[in-house]
Amino acid sequence: MRRPLLPALLATALLLGALGAVPAGAAPAPAAGPPPTAAATALADSWTPPLSTRGRWIVDATGRRFKLKSANWQGAQGSWNGSGDINDPANHHDGEKSDQLPLGLDRAPLPTILAGFHDLGINSLRMPFSNEMLHDQRAVPDAAVAANPALRGRTPLQVFDAVIAAATADGFAVVLNNHTNTSRFCCGLDGNERWNTSQSAEQWENDWIALARRYKDNKRVVGADLYNEVRRTVTDDANWGWGDSHDWWAASQHLGDRLLTEASPDLLVIVEGINWQGIPADGFSHWRPTLEPVRTLSHTLVTSGKLVYSAHFYGYTGPNHTGATGMGETHDWRYQELSRADLFSTLQRQAFYVTTETGQHFTAPLWISEFGIGSDEGNPQARAWFGNFVDFLIERDADFAYWPLLGWAGHGSWSILNFDAQGRRSGILDGPDWRAADWRRLVGAPQQSGVVPVSEVWDMLNLDHADAVESASVRARGDWDPGARKGVCPDGQRLIGLSHKDGRGLCTDAGAPGLAAADPKPTAVTDERYVQQGDWAGGYTKYQCGPGQFMTGYSVRGQAVSAVLCAQAGRSLSTQGRTVWFDRGDNRPAGGPGGEFGYGNYKGQCATNEYAAGIAFTGAWAKGKTPDALLCRLI
Repeated sequence: MRRPLLPALLATALLLGALGAVPAGAAPAPAAGPPPTAAATALADSWTPPLSTRGRWIVDATGRRFKLKSANWQGAQGSWNGSGDINDPANHHDGEKSDQLPLGLDRAPLPTILAGFHDLGINSLRMPFSNEMLHDQRAVPDAAVAANPALRGRTPLQVFDAVIAAATADGFAVVLNNHTNTSRFCCGLDGNERWNTSQSAEQWENDWIALARRYKDNKRVVGADLYNEVRRTVTDDANWGWGDSHDWWAASQHLGDRLLTEASPDLLVIVEGINWQGIPADGFSHWRPTLEPVRTLSHTLVTSGKLVYSAHFYGYTGPNHTGATGMGETHDWRYQELSRADLFSTLQRQAFYVTTETGQHFTAPLWISEFGIGSDEGNPQARAWFGNFVDFLIERDADFAYWPLLGWAGHGSWSILNFDAQGRRSGILDGPDWRAADWRRLVGAPQQSGVVPVSEVWDMLNLDHADAVESASVRARGDWDPGARKGVCPDGQRLIGLSHKDGRGLCTDAGAPGLAAADPKPTAVTDERYVQQGDWAGGYTKYQCGPGQFMTGYSVRGQAVSAVLCAQAGRSLSTQGRTVWFDRGDNRPAGGPGGEFGYGNYKGQCATNEYAAGIAFTGAWAKGKTPDALLCRLI
């Protein structure tokens, strides 16, 4: 988002855990409003919720591609800059005091605002909010909803309910975005750097569960964007996969599974990469990881077809540049200073590879959930960047969300729809605005449409620090190997690859979708009772599935094999097979289908026309009972 420079004052954060729970229950049904407009009816009829994913595409309930053409309706996340009188608009970003509400409710009736959104050509809204807003039980100031008097006397969350109800009734898809812990404008050193900077991780998760349940019955609330621009505090970085309290991969993985199993199985789970690591000073390591770590450690959710990755790009920032000017600025390239070719290759490396490299464990839709520029921007480099970036979005048929959508006329210059104090509209479509041509190109660009074919699914399992039981049916049966770290493929997939150390696994349905029986009767194997058709790994201990079974999971204690988990197939399985050794080097099919799932370790993998039927290991000196071989059999 457009934000203050990095060296903003570090505020003492509000301890949100003391505020109590988000009010329980579903959001109230919307009050009867005016009949839907033609634009609202057309948008509502153009797609059927809920949404899910197929490969790199987001699809609706009929399997048709639904492209997120979005913008950020900001305000409920807070607008205060963090210093000065919070009641003085001068101390709020761009002088726009939001009162923890989506901007504009003081200036125009909701139907008028939504009509402007339709005119812009968008079909979806990213709705930022703060955790503080969720808990605030004070009635909003009457002046904050002056143009919508029916909203007087409500709490900020109740107004948020009403806005979401109105937007979804008009056909818009809504993505909830946890933008900040506290209600102040993002994003610098502001106490909102991580999901758990000013609150506990438990509070963060519980707020999300309550909010997802609140909107569960509104199927046009389609996604949960888990946290905005995770970044460094003064003293520490967030990380990707270290297993500590600052591990964004683990936190987002855990919450994503909870949302799908405890709150709303229909939601898209949207995960943004890490926005910044390191000390932003020349001579110190620093960078913008974005989604680069996903290449070797992606998410596998308990419900397949629900993961979307996201990233933010602004011209004044860069792959190693915070966007600061003066203090906190480094001598690194900004995106707008890159050549067109270098910009495109950088965007591909940092984020867009997840959509273009298909058939990988990291393949997923990508939503560019923030980008933007001001109407008063006079820097030729910045203007060129915006045009080039729009070209790239069009070329990649990318889902997008512009920042910000709505503002007060005469205040900030970045918004694309504005209202003045008398409710008169202005914006990118209403007068001279150099951005208008690029905007029209973007929303009107040719795109993939129609039914998207079902694609092969690849997922990875990570047992580095905890269980990765991503099968809903296995979870329902309880702990099948107490005390061990366990990995189980999502329902509908089979285990096809393992790493020699560190407990990484690879799952897929490639070559055999629907392989499992209706009741797969998962069986934990901890001995050699099912070894059959000869000794396929002489001198090694072999844990093998029984007749008609295939591997869906495994467990380890430390680095040592503890058990394999086998599922019953719904059809007969061949016993013709081979031993795939990987104790001294990689042994994978040509091209490494599925991607790098065990970086830094040897890996073994069956072919896509095979299933894994067993693991071999040894406790000989210096071997440590780590996986050494797979039994791969033809499907």
